[in-house]
Amino acid sequence: MSSAVETSQLLRVGDLARLTGKTVRAIHLYEELGLLQPATRSSGGFRLYGASAVERVRWIDLLHGAGFSLHEMSELLRSWWSADLGPEAMERLRALFEKKLAETRAALDRFRRLEGELEQGLAYLETCRACATPEAPVKACARCGQDHGMAGEPALVAGITATPERGRRGARGPFVRLEELDKTPTGGIEA
Repeated sequence: MSSAVETSQLLRVGDLARLTGKTVRAIHLYEELGLLQPATRSSGGFRLYGASAVERVRWIDLLHGAGFSLHEMSELLRSWWSADLGPEAMERLRALFEKKLAETRAALDRFRRLEGELEQGLAYLETCRACATPEAPVKACARCGQDHGMAGEPALVAGITATPERGRRGARGPFVRLEELDKTPTGGIEA
């Protein structure tokens, strides 16, 4: 195959960006981080990429969607290519994937808890519509006596409606008046 034909099958950076939905700057950043390398340069000095570059950008997108940072991807590639033997490279990759899977599962647990908190907050707020009138001051919400059908305010609602007067739990509680901060021995920071 002649070099003219080979060059015609290569992609300039703008073409690679369009094919992958990325910006030219993103492609350059991937190159700076060692995630992507041009196959060659044109006689005019333009970066030229082969078909494997499209696959690499898709791989970057896939890992990004899985929660990997660009730095982690760069480290993953360095780890892979610095291994002397295939089994060693596979073991390094396996360890990185296991770590990311554990992080992903922990994040899912946090999101499930947040989902429950949001559902409770929405259910609680839905009962507020009965007493909501255009002229009701927001301060009234902090002293609400309405039965919301729950043992107490969900944490996401309680955090908003809590006032120092309502939520004060003594000197070591979370609510301290600003004027009292200067009276503490540590200048407002409790030990």
